[in-house]
Amino acid sequence: MTKHNVTIGHLGENIALQSASQKGMRQIGRNIRTPFGEIDLILVQQDTIVFTEVKTRTSDKFGYPEEAVTKTKLEHMMLSAQYYMEENDLTSAWRIDIVAVSYDPRQKIAVDLKWMENVTADL
Repeated sequence: MTKHNVTIGHLGENIALQSASQKGMRQIGRNIRTPFGEIDLILVQQDTIVFTEVKTRTSDKFGYPEEAVTKTKLEHMMLSAQYYMEENDLTSAWRIDIVAVSYDPRQKIAVDLKWMENVTADL
């Protein structure tokens, strides 16, 4: 991954964290690596752990951010979430959310943010 992509990715995660805070969520992990992949953000909303994949795009040239989340990526997210729950002896409810951020680098603002909850229900 290029330095530009990493920078844009971290920027998108920061924007997602601001939105999460407004939704009453709090962060308990960020960029957590598992044998199945990386979890961008781990949040808590009430008694539910929210494993969050953040996709950020600066243009729609390659499609919308949410289109980058494939079925395979969701399967890896599920395995990563299950691994995290087991490794940390957690038994609470959990879900996987996708946050799609469209960012305008010239204006330095998020022009669109879509928060999709419990996307695993679609598998």
